Amino acid sequence: MTDLLCQLANSARLRAAWANRTLDRVFPTSLSPSRANDFMACPLLYRLRVIDKLPEQPSAAALRGTLVHAALEELFTVPAAQRTTDTARTLIAQHWDRMCVEAPEDAQILADGLALNEPTKVANAVFAPIQRLLDAYFTLEDPRRVEPHALEMGVSTELPSGLALRGYIDRVDVSPTGLVRLVDYKTGRSPGAGFEAKALFQMRFYALLWWRTAGQVPARLDLLYFGDGQRISYEPAEDELVATERKIMALSDAITRAATQGFPATPSALCGWCSFQDSCPEFGGQTPPMPALPA
Repeated sequence: MTDLLCQLANSARLRAAWANRTLDRVFPTSLSPSRANDFMACPLLYRLRVIDKLPEQPSAAALRGTLVHAALEELFTVPAAQRTTDTARTLIAQHWDRMCVEAPEDAQILADGLALNEPTKVANAVFAPIQRLLDAYFTLEDPRRVEPHALEMGVSTELPSGLALRGYIDRVDVSPTGLVRLVDYKTGRSPGAGFEAKALFQMRFYALLWWRTAGQVPARLDLLYFGDGQRISYEPAEDELVATERKIMALSDAITRAATQGFPATPSALCGWCSFQDSCPEFGGQTPPMPALPA
């Protein structure tokens, strides 16, 4: 019992000392749509990713998404008439060959469980689910009719509080009349009924970023879901973006409080896919001691 009381006292002193070190710092210094959604889903997930920076092995689905994003970005650099499924398939093969050389551990994740040894057969098996994603993309739009204004565009803006908002927009389209459309590619399935809030928050976050950066409310945002060939569109209004900015500031305040009060785990259906179960008390894991805030 004495040992337990000593451990609790030491833990309390460490938490108090850590909290005092952070009171004179701005935290978080920046926020992206992904990290904002992490905190809303599970504060502990946010902490382990942002503060602890624990390593995560990418999933096969995430790596397929990386290949699709890279191929579509390059697809829009070739002449419009050549933006076909055959060209996209060729680009996927080229990026796969590059992955095999530059990131063989990632290529191995995609090849795991295939029980194949011949490189061509492995490649064909890896390409099969990716091809289904590309086929879904081509049902959603004809890339020969699109001339993007920007691809994989990094955008950032600083709010009056000092909080920096950051994100990457897959594609920016500008019409001849100057209307702006922001397009985001999703290689998963579209959210079911009642689960659209996360997607809507992400779209509003990107719309706010563009508005604060370019001084123009985008006319439309499109989320293209290749997992089931669905499109979610949103036409933002200025008052909605003001409300989104207030929500982000409240979220930032909540993260600041958690930095001194703790980041609790929030169990949900998403826990089964979490990479940090070994560090989560909900799974009997041991959460590591709180590190210093990231610079």
